[in-house]
Amino acid sequence: MLNKIFLQGRLVADPELRTTQSGVAVSSFRLAVDRDFRDKSTGEKKADFINIVAWRKTGEFVSKFFTKGRMAIVEGKLQIRDYIDRDGNKRTAAEVVADSVYFGDSRQSGDAQRTLSASPAYSVGPKPQADFTEPLDDGELPF
Repeated sequence: MLNKIFLQGRLVADPELRTTQSGVAVSSFRLAVDRDFRDKSTGEKKADFINIVAWRKTGEFVSKFFTKGRMAIVEGKLQIRDYIDRDGNKRTAAEVVADSVYFGDSRQSGDAQRTLSASPAYSVGPKPQADFTEPLDDGELPF
């Protein structure tokens, strides 16, 4: 059987780090993962909000280095569990149990992206020496 999930998204809040009664660290957080398509009526992209649970060293790592808004790549498995809520109702929860969590960005690149998007006059690379849409003297294009 195969149960493997890869997700990339942004944390919607800071991770919560707890310890079990036996002293095992567990971190939980939610990841906003954009869908590949836009809503037909509004033209906006929708996102799915997925619960993630990371145990032991992985949970400690997430809690220490990830904060709200950071991009994360999660590798793990889907887990469906049943529980009884405070009112005595039977509920079902779906969550991803993280095997590994990676940085999807860096603080420097995240800051640079905000700078680039805020500065419309910014250009990347040197200015082209020639306009490649015009034919050369012999009538051929250079590509």
